[in-house]
Amino acid sequence: MAEFLPVDEQMKILMSGTEYGDETMRQRMEAELRERLKEGRPLRVYLGVDPTAPDIHLGHTVPLRKLGQFQELGHDVTFLIGNFTALIGDPSDKDRTRPQLGTEQVAENVRTYTEQAWKILDPERTRIRFNAEWLGEMNFADVIRLASNFTVQQFLQRDNFAKRHDRGDAIFLHEFFYALMQGYDAVAQETDVQVGGTDQTFNLLAGRTLQERTGQKPQIALTTPMLPGTDGTMKMSKSLGNAIPIDTTPEDMYGKVMSIPDEAMPVYYRLVTPLHPDEQARIIAELQNGQLHPRDAKMRLARLITGVFHGEDGAASAEAHFVRVFQQQKLPEEMPERVIREPIGLLNLITEAGFARGTGEARRLIQQNAVSLGDEKVTDQELVIQPSGQPRILRVGKRNFLRLV
Repeated sequence: MAEFLPVDEQMKILMSGTEYGDETMRQRMEAELRERLKEGRPLRVYLGVDPTAPDIHLGHTVPLRKLGQFQELGHDVTFLIGNFTALIGDPSDKDRTRPQLGTEQVAENVRTYTEQAWKILDPERTRIRFNAEWLGEMNFADVIRLASNFTVQQFLQRDNFAKRHDRGDAIFLHEFFYALMQGYDAVAQETDVQVGGTDQTFNLLAGRTLQERTGQKPQIALTTPMLPGTDGTMKMSKSLGNAIPIDTTPEDMYGKVMSIPDEAMPVYYRLVTPLHPDEQARIIAELQNGQLHPRDAKMRLARLITGVFHGEDGAASAEAHFVRVFQQQKLPEEMPERVIREPIGLLNLITEAGFARGTGEARRLIQQNAVSLGDEKVTDQELVIQPSGQPRILRVGKRNFLRLV
């Protein structure tokens, strides 16, 4: 039998950073997890992810990190790719119908998503499964049997469905199937624990219901909260422009973490750092009682997070870049170059350099005084950059530099 840390120590690590809708549910899940750990065997734990987008931001890594903690403690971890459920689209955190994806797009998203997941999980110790393995084999009679375990009222009580129902917006029947299918994932794998965000609570509990109906011991639902974005308030989201992508450069990642409000640091320390819960608690306490300066706490936070994805050398380099550019107000030692051989409009130059998604955004950056050429702020949106024998530095925002030669 495998050697595990004492149950109390495992509980401290595994329950840290979890969140539930009410205290009764927390106490129940905590008690069930403790009993399951006492069995002294590797628990079967999984996280299901629908590859509806090709990239992962820091918020997506919160449940991934929880899965990684189970892995580090010696448990049996599965990273489940919802290549079947992704064809429908999860309505859990949406107040409108989610667009359905084609199989080719899902396959491409799976490839890039898993590559990024290995930043958190050990690929040598991670089982990858695809839920089309069992959902794709079901017939219509199977679906009817699954559906007989739930009522329409249960679904309409969900916050997102209730809002749409009250507004008179369409709720399509296939959206109800999503929870049925995700619930059946737990049955098919005979899991002990499912990890997911708090927006997945209904789906995780559906798994418990179906497991009980099929004679299995119901899984423990371990739910993690949504990570706030760089604004410190709204849920991290690429569409809101407050996300920290994990496939970005170390300098950009470090800088974005340094931009979060001071009051968001405790939740970042708890949810996205590899520190032991006791160390997290110590840092948060020292920050709150004034023993630790917010600048020092945030620099350590940025170094820890950047180090996870870019290694210690990458984090050290990013920190040196930040100190030089933002604290000492100096130019970065290295930056991309663009040879100007013929006149080019500034809006097009900013867009081509990847500093804006289009000329409209580039125009807004100029209006916001976020664009400099040399030491001068640019106010002319129609400025045309002419070839010159003298190097010039184009700066867009706080972190984007381009040497024009």
